[in-house]
Amino acid sequence: MDLSAVIENHRAALRRIVAALVAMVEMGGQFALFPGKGVAASTPAQAEKSEPSPAPGLPRHLYRAVLRLLRPAESAARRLVIVLARGVVVALPPRHARKAKPKPRPTSIFVRDGVGTGIVLPRGAPVPAHLAHLVPRKTAARPLSFPLLDPLTRWSRHRRRAVATSVPRICIAGITQHLAVPAWKPPSPDDPLDAGRLGRRLAALARALDDLPGQVKRFARWKARRDQALAAGRICRVTPLRGGRPPGGRLSRYDPDAPPGRNIRDIDEILAHAHALAHYALRPDTS
Repeated sequence: MDLSAVIENHRAALRRIVAALVAMVEMGGQFALFPGKGVAASTPAQAEKSEPSPAPGLPRHLYRAVLRLLRPAESAARRLVIVLARGVVVALPPRHARKAKPKPRPTSIFVRDGVGTGIVLPRGAPVPAHLAHLVPRKTAARPLSFPLLDPLTRWSRHRRRAVATSVPRICIAGITQHLAVPAWKPPSPDDPLDAGRLGRRLAALARALDDLPGQVKRFARWKARRDQALAAGRICRVTPLRGGRPPGGRLSRYDPDAPPGRNIRDIDEILAHAHALAHYALRPDTS
């Protein structure tokens, strides 16, 4: 088996999937994910030159559909990087002592980070026009880096809080009008969801597929830092993969001779194959 040809085929398939997801988001949200480029020209190769603009809301059903394909595509690309990084060794620069950063002084009377005293506003509350100059300006969202480690499974012993279905009513008899309890509506498939982070994740995945050698160096540096931490006796993460199925995957193992199953997509087969190759690449080299 020619491993380089297999990786290149999977990379090309992932780039086609990313291009399809970009077209879905642009047509569904009616905005340009990559400014200055049309839907037909929005390919993963263009993601390195432009960043996604602030995105309006996407319908909930479209957001979930894109996310169901984006998660396994990210997992497959992550495993291709792990396979290519087998045997790659990099030298880390010497560590420098970090300088203590001075605590920033609050520049606004609105308390958002627990520093100072002032007026606490809930997130998204409108600010009066005569106080708008006291609120610090928001900076542009930074592009996301492609994650090279699987997100760990969350284990929480705390009980989930019940969703509030109403608001408190404060009435004064004879002075204020009696307010009716607002009816709670279940989530609708057409509810708009913010797609800003979704667009940044698509751009990060597209950049990673266009620059696999750079991602390989990143992963080799992570392995070198992990080895240093283990040698020093520090607690750190040992493996980049999490146990069980990969994030977003539907196949437990890769079997090229198995008949096509129900609800099995092309990305599931690519991810299962990349997952098997990544496990083989993480084995210690005994030759």
